[in-house]
Amino acid sequence: MVGPQGRGLGQRGRSARRNGPAHAQNNGLPHRQSAYWVLPPAADAAFVAHREEGLASYEKPYKPTVPVLGMDEPPGQLLQETRSPMAATAQPGTRVDDEDERAGTAAICMCAAPLAGGRAGAVRARKTKRDGAIARARWRAGRYAACGKVLWVCDNLNTPTKGAFYEAFAPERARALVRRLECCYPPPQGSWLNIAEHALSSLTRQGVADRRCGDGASRREETPAWSNDVNATQRGVDWQMKIDDARTKLKSVYPTIKL
Repeated sequence: MVGPQGRGLGQRGRSARRNGPAHAQNNGLPHRQSAYWVLPPAADAAFVAHREEGLASYEKPYKPTVPVLGMDEPPGQLLQETRSPMAATAQPGTRVDDEDERAGTAAICMCAAPLAGGRAGAVRARKTKRDGAIARARWRAGRYAACGKVLWVCDNLNTPTKGAFYEAFAPERARALVRRLECCYPPPQGSWLNIAEHALSSLTRQGVADRRCGDGASRREETPAWSNDVNATQRGVDWQMKIDDARTKLKSVYPTIKL
């Protein structure tokens, strides 16, 4: 090529950066990878309305006859080893092959009571509206059978709907369940307001993360065992953010009223 010698692939030294100019100036920003956050929309009235509705549900005083429950049911999958791990020795720890194999699905359905304390987890092979309705009816008929009404804080998904009960039960029982049910839906971009997500995060860190499980039966045994252990050592949830706090700290998402 005519002209000054360029920095082609053949001329690249070991110390040259592959993702930018060789003599890039430092702009004062730290070299970090992108961090993923739930970014709320700006000046969105619908987002604000859903968010305050969820916060108001946690500010209500504890009432045993009308408990506040959070429910979340993220999808999941089972992963199994393709090669047996090598046991730990004097120097290296246990060595696990980085290749895994998909062994099916396992959706965890989590129910959390932030005011009364208590978490209940169930594992299902599928995540459908019918399965979610059966899980809620089972919890309703157990610990909360004597409650006049239950306030469910649910994500904006297609599964936690009142119509799901009519897909799972006869109309008479479905109507009896729906009549004693009240739903509160946090905003889609603010699902962290659902207290059940915090319980799922704890379950993931303590029993699911950094460990492969290819057996659905084992997962179905471990999840209720985790719930029983946590319920025995921990009571309620100390929810700090109130509506007044949200209006101050997240003022940018509130629409500006022009008079």
